[in-house]
Amino acid sequence: RHTSVAEEVLQLALFNGQTSLENVLVLFESKLCGSDDYTFLLRELGNRGEHEKAIKCFQFAVRRERRKNEQGKLASAMISILGRLGKVELAMGIFETALREGYGNTVYAFSALISAYGRSGYYDEAIKVFDSMKNYGLKPNSVTYNAVIDACGKGGVEFKRVVEIFDEMLSGGVQPDRITFNSLLAVCSRGGLWEAAMNLFSEMVNRGIDRDIFTYNTLLDAVCKGGQMDLAFDIMEEMPANVLPNVVTYSTMIDGYAKAGRFNDALNLFNEMKFLGIGLDRVSYNTLLSIYAKLGRFEEALDICREMEGSGIRKDVVTYNALLGGYGKQGKYDEVRRLFDEMKAQRVSPNLLTYSTVIDVYSKGGLYEEAMDVFREFKRAGLKADVVLYSALIDALCKNGLVESAVSLLDEMTKEGIRPNVVTYNSIIDAFGRSTTSECLSDTGQISELQTKTSSLVIERGIEADATDGEDNRIIKIFGQLAAEKGGQAKKGCGVKQEILCILEVFQKMHELEIKPNVVTFSAILNACSRCDSFEDASMLLEELRLFDNQVYGVAHGLLMGYRENVWIQAQSLFDEVKSMDSSTASAFYNALTDMLWHFGQKRGAQLVVLEGKRRQVWENVWSNSCLDLHLMSSGAARAMVHAWLLNIRSIVFEGHELPKLLSILTGWGKHSKVVGDGALKRAVEALLTGMGAPFQLAKCNLGRFISNGPVVAAWLRESGTLKLLVLHDDRTHLENTRFQEISNLQTIPL
Repeated sequence: RHTSVAEEVLQLALFNGQTSLENVLVLFESKLCGSDDYTFLLRELGNRGEHEKAIKCFQFAVRRERRKNEQGKLASAMISILGRLGKVELAMGIFETALREGYGNTVYAFSALISAYGRSGYYDEAIKVFDSMKNYGLKPNSVTYNAVIDACGKGGVEFKRVVEIFDEMLSGGVQPDRITFNSLLAVCSRGGLWEAAMNLFSEMVNRGIDRDIFTYNTLLDAVCKGGQMDLAFDIMEEMPANVLPNVVTYSTMIDGYAKAGRFNDALNLFNEMKFLGIGLDRVSYNTLLSIYAKLGRFEEALDICREMEGSGIRKDVVTYNALLGGYGKQGKYDEVRRLFDEMKAQRVSPNLLTYSTVIDVYSKGGLYEEAMDVFREFKRAGLKADVVLYSALIDALCKNGLVESAVSLLDEMTKEGIRPNVVTYNSIIDAFGRSTTSECLSDTGQISELQTKTSSLVIERGIEADATDGEDNRIIKIFGQLAAEKGGQAKKGCGVKQEILCILEVFQKMHELEIKPNVVTFSAILNACSRCDSFEDASMLLEELRLFDNQVYGVAHGLLMGYRENVWIQAQSLFDEVKSMDSSTASAFYNALTDMLWHFGQKRGAQLVVLEGKRRQVWENVWSNSCLDLHLMSSGAARAMVHAWLLNIRSIVFEGHELPKLLSILTGWGKHSKVVGDGALKRAVEALLTGMGAPFQLAKCNLGRFISNGPVVAAWLRESGTLKLLVLHDDRTHLENTRFQEISNLQTIPL
């Protein structure tokens, strides 16, 4: 509603300096049409980042305006503009002045300040301003509620608290609109609360509130973060004709598929984007590049880099982090070094994740001196170690058997005020279960003099080169210890029972800190069970852990004890949860559970679990009539699968059909293996086949492949004693339910 005079004043205000602005305003004062023209000037100056000129214009307008309500409109506009520019303190100053002079006591001024705080992440202050409105006799309106809900979303407030504000809004008779629901969906999106997001979306539909592209994109983000990719795809397919998917929609879906390990689905969507002519933005390019890097398809990743730069988007820190992580996982340390140097030469400043990634890559590759050099550079950059860096160091220590040092670093981390996460604890649990070795440096002279000198030199260099910060020197010493450990021998630890107690202690600490264990934790626990000396030790560990989580550990304990019929329905629920995980995590879970069962003689149970994994496509293309691919399986899972596959082809023989001329069992270590296998796997399968008298032998051209002639295998399968060899049984079976029902009644107790 502004006049053409206001546009003329705007051009003069932009052209002239701040000192001349007062003269321009005085010159046109009689022609400017009240608060509408002044509000236009404030908004346009703000849009151009000229906040100082906007404040000067506001002060001029308020002095000239005598009506309190018009002054209030100007104040609300000025607060809102400063909030958008991130000038929260200036916005607060305007608000306090307006309140003091009697024109700031309006719902709109309060709402504008709440929004300003929310935009800058000051959700506590936003809620305080919201609560203070009652003291001034003001009733919040939809704008106020939308602002405070949005502030809570940006500040990471718990969804429960946001729902309380929403309920207060409804009980006060204030009707929510599209902005309200979009803000609520954004809260769900940040926490991956996909079920709550779906309920909110249904509520929008029931209330007849229109959904826009932001609604759909935010809903998709929540559903993707919740790991429900099939549901997300259905939502995208059902978007109405007037709300077309845009680059954000596709980027969200592609990122969701990538995080779920469904890379082919992600790449298919990328091709669909190109077909529809939707241009990629920086986020899309970086997501796509990250996928190719994770897959080890570096030529295509570099093609994406070139295409990205050709479209005018330079590589940023996210791009480099994706490439560094991808090359690091493939063990291409020279490329990691080259890329790290290149990004600094291109004036792209490494961030905390960059340093954490490079240190983690070098540590896992055994390049401890290089990791130490990067840590020194990290210190010089003035950055402070976070949970990611600490977790990387703890993981490196654990993988080298230095569990006591890892626990010591964990204590130091918490003293520094850095909260460990589930990844940190998973490393330690896995280390306790991996072997019966504890601390690395032997005091019996088993490490060569050269290694000891190298270690001393490394530590001295680190301490001399760095400041006297105790935490930093401890990390430097750890790298020196790791460098000396290369080739050294570990000492025997304190025994399995002690390690079980350590695992329980770590688990209890997670419980106290309210850190929720995940499927990786479960897999690490199961691996620890598989390495127990006795069935009783493994049973005791799972029995104790049932006090923390009876559903998850109750299933494992029930299967181990032979109560399969009683727990199988509960197991199906657990398998459903695992289905939402990425393929490598799901595979690790099934491998760990099957290994434990096979190790303790529950071979029929192990076979049922592995067949469930096959049914749910945990391992792709694992089974055909002519070939069994065991590349990605553990030894227990592989042996259970061999029995199941041979029983299957036996049924083909007895149905009167011919077997293929050549039968193959792939284990890895072959010349043309698509995934590097485990030598132990090949040996385990070879021993199994030999023990059964199965007529398979190693292929001459591929040492990871067992082959046989179809008719020869068919003849063996027809022999009278073969079926007995193939059918698996459990060492322990319990048909009665009495004791199991007693166990099932155990309740989770507070510790």
